Order: sequence, then structure tokens, then C-alpha cells
Amino acid sequence: MSQMSALERRAERKSRKGSGVDLNLVALIDVFTILIFFLLSTAVGVETLVSPRKVQLPLANAEQAPKETVVLVIAGDEILVDGRPVASVAQVMATADDLIPALKAELEVLGGRQAVREENRAEQQAVTILADKEVPYALLRKVMYSCARANFADVSFAVRRRFEA
Repeated sequence: MSQMSALERRAERKSRKGSGVDLNLVALIDVFTILIFFLLSTAVGVETLVSPRKVQLPLANAEQAPKETVVLVIAGDEILVDGRPVASVAQVMATADDLIPALKAELEVLGGRQAVREENRAEQQAVTILADKEVPYALLRKVMYSCARANFADVSFAVRRRFEA
């Protein structure tokens, strides 16, 4: 064995100390990309209805997910259809008639739109009502009557799902 210089001995010790483990970052980036894609694709399937802060939905043991329909919100002092104000709650409650003409007219406009695909034609005449749990039945009756007169016979009520503990 030949005589090694101090510099060579130090280099040899240093090479023995290093474990030589390399981390392949390209493989990790691929795994994280697939994981993010999976999480985003599964999160898209969740459907929720956005309810305004003014509306406290009642609790129910609902198992069925909401369909994508025309959304009618009874929030505080106004009635909204797809986010557009249609009528005032005070004016509606002051009238003796069950029909709300402004609501019926707005729903007829929305119902007059032609469905592009045949399977969407059945869901075209459906409405989901988001109403506060304190809304009087007389107002709900007038809203449902106006929906029925505008040929929106499939009426659903939005509720918060009660989770059993």
C-alpha cells in the first residue's frame, strides 16, 4: 500500500462519511401533481347551494343532494330569483291575492328558455326555495302558488343537513 498524503486521507474519510443518498425531486413532484389533480377532481362533484347570511335554513335529515335548478331566495325583506330582486316581502304580505305577479313573470321568462339537451328538459321547470326558518307559511303559500302558476311544479326546499352524532 502506498503512502497517502494528508490531503488524500482527508478526501477519503470525507467520501466514506457521505452516505451518497440522492433525493429524486422529479418523482416527488409527479406524485404531488397526481395528488392535487385527484383532490381537485373529487372536490368538483360536491354541489352546494349558497345561502345568504340573512337566511337561516331549517335542519332536516335530508339524504338527497340538491339538483341544479332555479334558486328562489326569501331573504329578510325581499324575494330574489337567481340573485335578482323580484318583489318586496311587505308588499306581498299586504296583498290579499295569492299570486305574486312579478315572481310569476320572472319565472315565466326563465321557464321560456329552451333546454339544449333532452335530459335537461325535465329539470327545466324545477325551482329550489331557500327560505328562513322563521318565514310565515302564508308567504310560502303565495310563493309556491306563483311558482305553480308559472308552470314550475317541481318545488324543493333547501335545508341544512343534520348530522347524527
